[in-house]
Amino acid sequence: MKFPERRIGWLAGLAVVCGLLMGAATPAAAQSGFDRIGGDYLKFDIRSGDPSICAARCERDTHCKAWTFSYPRTTNVLATCWLKNKVPPRNDDSCCVSGVRGAGVIEPHKEPYEFGIDRQGGDYRDFDLPPDPSGASCNAACDADDKCRAWTYVRPGYISPRPRCYLKDKLTRPRRKPCCISGVVR
Repeated sequence: MKFPERRIGWLAGLAVVCGLLMGAATPAAAQSGFDRIGGDYLKFDIRSGDPSICAARCERDTHCKAWTFSYPRTTNVLATCWLKNKVPPRNDDSCCVSGVRGAGVIEPHKEPYEFGIDRQGGDYRDFDLPPDPSGASCNAACDADDKCRAWTYVRPGYISPRPRCYLKDKLTRPRRKPCCISGVVR
């Protein structure tokens, strides 16, 4: 069966539109560990503490050019999203994840750290730590204990105002959660 030229043109146009939409859905990377200071026009709390909610809100708001997600701190038990009407430069700051409109959210993957990962279960010891944006102190505690196989560092404001380290005597399945940094030692 032959398609009339009008249908072929319509199908070609549809293919172009689908290609553009699929290209737009491929996100650029947002950066964990960076703040974008300035240009704020809207601030709201995020109960789940998930940076992707902030990024999605920026995508839906035509005034938004960039965003910054701030993890909960001791003075604020909820995470905060700041939408911006301009694209300020990035500043190194472990408090935040930031990006520009059209960007997704990715956490850095630096061995042996698993950013945005919780390894639930297998806990045999837990304790408070001073704030540490990399989770290195929890990793060091696990590394120094022969019984420890894996660890999870919970950022401040999720379980308590202080960060918490969980040492694990067995390996458990990694689960995506913005609260945590985990790692496997042995």
